[in-house]
Amino acid sequence: MEQIIIERVSITDIKKLQEIGRTTFFEAFAGVNTAENMKDYLENSFSEEKLETELNNKDSQFYFALVNGNVVAYLKINTGEAQNEKMNDALEIERIYVLKAFYGKNVAQNLYQKAIDIAYEMQVGTVWLGVWEENYRALRFYEKNGFIPFGKHSFWLGDDEQTDLLMKKELAIRTN
Repeated sequence: MEQIIIERVSITDIKKLQEIGRTTFFEAFAGVNTAENMKDYLENSFSEEKLETELNNKDSQFYFALVNGNVVAYLKINTGEAQNEKMNDALEIERIYVLKAFYGKNVAQNLYQKAIDIAYEMQVGTVWLGVWEENYRALRFYEKNGFIPFGKHSFWLGDDEQTDLLMKKELAIRTN
């Protein structure tokens, strides 16, 4: 496969972020949710206004994965007040979403590694995330990378309350 380039997303990339966000979420979950709930979530969660707010949040970062100059996936990480659950000394991986055509091609692993590298740079002790309890592919991916469950929280997709498993990985802080 071609080289995977990881690039920070800027405010000028909002349309590309909106497109990759909506496309990857739809590919991942449209088959197991109602059309109404998907439409509601995609419109609200990936509106230009919401993405602009997230991109301008000092405690959030987005990254694209590019192959041949095309965006094929993205990562969103949060620290501090941007985290969905308030955790000290932690970095949240909120999203790693990959186009289905690039599943199994090391794209998610590259984005995951970017998040881990940032966590080490920030010298946080824990990386954590929430993953839908029925997203078995993602659960296997995170377990393979050393994450363990530590709790649950609700995730609303339209009017459907779903359960996310909270998973974490403790990091040994490197000192030079």
